[in-house]
Parts: sequence; structure tokens; C-alpha cells
Amino acid sequence: MVRHRPARTKVALIDENRVYPDRKVNYRIRANQYFDEYNKIMVVLVDNVQSRQMQTVRSTLRGKAVVLMGKNTSIKKVLLDRLKSGEARDEMLYNSLYPLMKDNVGLVFTNHDLDDIKEVIDSNLVTAAARQGTMAPVDVYIPAGNTGMDPQKTSFFQALNIGTKITKGTVEILKDERIVTQGTKVKASEATLLQLLGIKPFHYGLVIEWIYDNGTVFTRKQMEMSDADMRAMFSVGIARATAFSLATGNTNALSMPHIFMNAFKNVLAHSVATDYSFTACEGEKLKEAVVSGKGLGGGGGGDAAPAASAGPAIAAIVAAPVEEEEEEDDDMGFDLFD
Repeated sequence: MVRHRPARTKVALIDENRVYPDRKVNYRIRANQYFDEYNKIMVVLVDNVQSRQMQTVRSTLRGKAVVLMGKNTSIKKVLLDRLKSGEARDEMLYNSLYPLMKDNVGLVFTNHDLDDIKEVIDSNLVTAAARQGTMAPVDVYIPAGNTGMDPQKTSFFQALNIGTKITKGTVEILKDERIVTQGTKVKASEATLLQLLGIKPFHYGLVIEWIYDNGTVFTRKQMEMSDADMRAMFSVGIARATAFSLATGNTNALSMPHIFMNAFKNVLAHSVATDYSFTACEGEKLKEAVVSGKGLGGGGGGDAAPAASAGPAIAAIVAAPVEEEEEEDDDMGFDLFD
């Protein structure tokens, strides 16, 4: 007897007649209130954060910021519903935050200075022991020195290839050893040894992953950039744009100073190579400095300093050998045997 499976009925993706629990309705109301009230949002990772630690963070941020936790699908649903309003701000929220709602994350809403909120979050860290199977957030080292452990515990060190010696009836580690690598899981032997040594290497707390500020999304590293870092970054960009403009012959505000400088160097080079002297920009003094060698790295001060910027173009022209003209034959073009 052959049994046929009944055809599956298609279920609508959006059921307008669906009745949601009060808990979900209140959550969406509160989330929409936060999105309307605050312009700055931090996306924080909350792996291995205890409930008591989260309560401490909430109480410390009271009056400055609020923390919204929940399923990523719930927050995405709120963002998707706000997108239907057609407002530009809701569209920016959707495009910026929707792709970031992954992993175990939460949202911190604020209108205060982001640096103050960051300090509060960073100050609420809890030390924790290395448990078996936990992903190590940092490298873990065992310092060199006497452990105070009896020689019977040397098997733990031998299993991890850690060099030891017996000193006054106790185990002594010869040098600093890394036993756990960042991004790897803690093994049973590693967790046991760290526990015996009383080392709690990990610190858990809210980790700032992304920051949303009035439509702009950036990372924590970018937020911590100083004015000097930003100036250095812009200087590199300006230098690259200038080099590209000069290489392609594009005349703009970046390349014009270099074009005028190169033109002045060419004029000065021709002045040195010929008898011509120009009076503008103290041309005679510059020419004299170059001819005397002071403008070609020969030292000197005063008027020789401007000439030193004449650069390789002048040096190439001055140092180039002068080709002698070929002398005409004395026989006026007649051969000896003619």
C-alpha cells in the first residue's frame, strides 16, 4: 500500500491577523521609543556576561544611557516596521543597524558623550577563570618563577611542554610560557593548570563593536582615534592625491604648488646654464649660489638656503657635460687623393 503525503499548504509570511503576546508588544513599543529619543547607538557584544554584571552596567549608566537586550529577530522586526514609514531617519537606521544584528549583541542608546559611555562600559569588567571549551579572548602566559607546588604536580607541566626544575622541594618554571592562544578553545589540561596556579586570565564584559551616530557607523578603533592620528591619516591621503594628480597631469589645488615650484626650478636651471639672469625672487643671488656650489649641497647659509631647494633639476643641468661642436675639416671637403 502506497501512502501519499498530503500537499503542504503555503503559509503567508506576514499574517496581519496574528495576535502577539503583550510581552512582545511592550518590547516593540519600548524599542521604538528608544529609537525616537536617542541619536547615538552602540552595538555591544555580550558574550559571557553575567546577569548581575549586566545589572551593574544598567545602574551605572542610569541617566546617561539605556541598554536594550533581546533577540536579533525582534530588533530587526522593529527596524523593518520603521522602514515602512518612509522617513529618511528610519531608512538610515535600517540600512546601518540591520546588517549588524548578528551574534549575541545588544544596543546601548544615548545622547551623551560617547567617550563617557565607553569608560563606564570598560570599567565594568569581571575577571574569570579559564574554563574548558571556552574560546580564549587573549593569549595566556604563565610567568617564570617558583610555583610553590610539590614535585608530584610536574606531570601537568610536562603535558604542556613547559620547562621546569625542582628548587627547594617545589616546582619552578624556567621561563614565561604561553599555554593558550587567542581564538582557540581552552583544553582540559590548560584549564586545570591555570586553576592550580590560581590564575584568572580572562576579563568579560560588554564589548563595543559598532557605533551609530546620526546616520554614521564606525568602529571603536575609529572612535578612539586622536587628532594627531586623524591629521596623519589625512596627510597620507593628501599626499597620495597630489602624487596621482602630478602623475596624470591633472591641474588642481593640490598639484598647483608643485607645478609652480617645478616651473621655478626650470627657470633657475636655464639661468644657471646660460648668461641670462632674472631679477625677480632674487634670481641673481640664487644663480650665484648655485654656480658657487652653495646651492648644490655645498653648505652655506643666508641666501644659499633658497637656492638649496632648486633640487635635482639644477644639479643635472650644471653637472651635464657640454658637448663640443665638431670642427670642420681644413681641406674644405676635398680628399687628399683628389
